[in-house]
Amino acid sequence: MLDTDGKNFDALETRSADERAADQLAQLNGQLAANGLQAVGALDGLARLPVLRKADLVARQTENPPFGGIPVSNLAHVFQSPGPIYEPGGVSRDWWRMGRFLHAAGIGPGDIVQNCFGYHLTPAGMIFENGARAVGAAVLPAGVGQTELQVRAARDIGTTAYAGTPDYLKVILDKAAEMGVELAIRKAAVGGGALFPSLRQEYADRGISCLQCYATADLGNIAYESPAMEGMIVDEGVIVEIVRPGTGDPVPEGEVGEVVVTTLNPDYPLIRFATGDLSAVLPGQSPCGRTNMRIKGWMGRADQTTKIKGMFVRPEQVAEFVARHAEVAKARVIATREGEMDVMTVQVEAEGADTQALGESVAAILKLKGRVEVVAPGSLPNDGKVIDDRRSYD
Repeated sequence: MLDTDGKNFDALETRSADERAADQLAQLNGQLAANGLQAVGALDGLARLPVLRKADLVARQTENPPFGGIPVSNLAHVFQSPGPIYEPGGVSRDWWRMGRFLHAAGIGPGDIVQNCFGYHLTPAGMIFENGARAVGAAVLPAGVGQTELQVRAARDIGTTAYAGTPDYLKVILDKAAEMGVELAIRKAAVGGGALFPSLRQEYADRGISCLQCYATADLGNIAYESPAMEGMIVDEGVIVEIVRPGTGDPVPEGEVGEVVVTTLNPDYPLIRFATGDLSAVLPGQSPCGRTNMRIKGWMGRADQTTKIKGMFVRPEQVAEFVARHAEVAKARVIATREGEMDVMTVQVEAEGADTQALGESVAAILKLKGRVEVVAPGSLPNDGKVIDDRRSYD
């Protein structure tokens, strides 16, 4: 199976395992040298090196701002993600390796991509714009919000493709239907949240092919779906390990573990960066003809950190919320789905609480609006859980 244009993004996607391993080993040893680390004789030598976690990166950046002493070159942008964590950005062709995914999604010359990822501080908008340039597509830098203007722009310029979180496209489509506007969007490249099967089918019923990628602000694209839609194919510019959570030890093929990624980007060489995400390696190769390793995709978090509406909610944020309100003894964030949209509910144990004030505090600290439910003291389970993801990923 080939992509819709009859070819793949480049020859790297179909090379042999031996060719890939030799090339990646040479690049890896260059990265290790840049970080002052000793070369390894084979890719599995990575397992002897320490894992770099987000908390470690924050600490390093605090001590040695902005990038924690990691050698950065060809710097064009500096971004700030929650943490805060600072990420560099480049403008060379396909710097974040997103072009490979957009090509697999059928996006290329002649397409106009409505890029609904944010351009403010965080890099998602620029990540997808850089990828669109790599495949020769034009971009409407739409960002998030102002849905009526989004609909009008999509109609006026003839947008053919959408890039953004999985559920925001439905918001645009529903608004277009409400306004009596017909849009030409037929392709969607999504990320930043789970693409639920029912939502993908709804898009298909509307004549839109929707594929998803797995990417982070720190690493860029890690893995992506092809038209075969059998797991996610690991990008050619990274080395992915699946390790036992809390360790750096690789697990056997098929076992669920934490995703640890080494980027082969000489401008920003991250070595064994732990994503906190769970996945597993799929056996064999994709029916589409790409030969790299496949993973099952996002299977939850190795810790309680959860992505809701495209934003991470972390246990330390919940703790900050509780500490800010003397009347709150305990709190729990619950993630659910309603009508193909993420919903966040914050249950708090309190007496005589002002729910409006608590809601404002939730929005300020968690960076998301959510429902606040006040429950009786002692009624929340005594299981140590502060974030409960009740969404089904089947």
